[in-house]
Amino acid sequence: MSQFFDFTLSGLGAGTTYALVGLGVALVYQVTGVINFAQGDFVMLGGLGSAVLYEEGMPLWAAALTAIAFTAAVGGLLDLVVIRRARGADSERLIILTIGASVTLQGAALLAFGADSHFVPPFSPGDAFDVFGAIVPRQYLWCAVATAAAVVLMWAFLTRTLGGTAMRATAMDPETVRLMGVSPARMSLLAFTWAAALGALAGVFLAPLQPPDASVGIPFGLKGFTAAVIGGLVSPVGAVVGGLLVGLVEAYTTGYLSSEYKDTLTYGLLLVVLLLRPTGLLRRPSVVRV
Repeated sequence: MSQFFDFTLSGLGAGTTYALVGLGVALVYQVTGVINFAQGDFVMLGGLGSAVLYEEGMPLWAAALTAIAFTAAVGGLLDLVVIRRARGADSERLIILTIGASVTLQGAALLAFGADSHFVPPFSPGDAFDVFGAIVPRQYLWCAVATAAAVVLMWAFLTRTLGGTAMRATAMDPETVRLMGVSPARMSLLAFTWAAALGALAGVFLAPLQPPDASVGIPFGLKGFTAAVIGGLVSPVGAVVGGLLVGLVEAYTTGYLSSEYKDTLTYGLLLVVLLLRPTGLLRRPSVVRV
């Protein structure tokens, strides 16, 4: 039984990271209709940036905040330089552009930081927690707190602020909100900036558990996309549930079978969801009336 709790808690801990990535994917898609496959590279930039700055002597908290701010700026530039210039393109072209942006960011990180992994200490020193016989690293608690805080802040912004209301209105009817004086282009910029910050936040809190390098972006982007699609793609809560589910599938597969099968079963779950419930687990299918 302790082994089961061990796998469950470790899966939930890893799933919080996928949830943050999925939140960014869902936010951008909801506002702009673009699936951003560069979202995983924001995780890479946040984790790698904070680790490199810490190795250069910057305090850990300052390195983390600097990496998140820098990555958010990169997300804004992605929208301004790439997405806005191709706004009239079809969805397939926009997806290819985000894939190209992902490759470009990975190449730039390789040139700037090299291919080696970089290390950062856990945010809280001390032994791991013992929960029903399962050993839980303290850093997993930081990941859980960061995810919960991000969800609450996003909910408060989207439902309790004028900017959040404008963003949700843009997602529902961009032409109407343009007539009411709201710029869909600004909402897109805001969505990409927020999404990049969420990805960087995931990378910063994951760095002590998985030392980052320039190649970690693509796997995290795919897992975040999987989490968002499983949850419904336009549902922030669904993205969190999808991320936790992906983490659990990986943990149980690694623990009871082999780590070689974790990606196969994870993407197999995505395929099953797309076949049986294309709208996602937490999104109601639309009803066509005739």
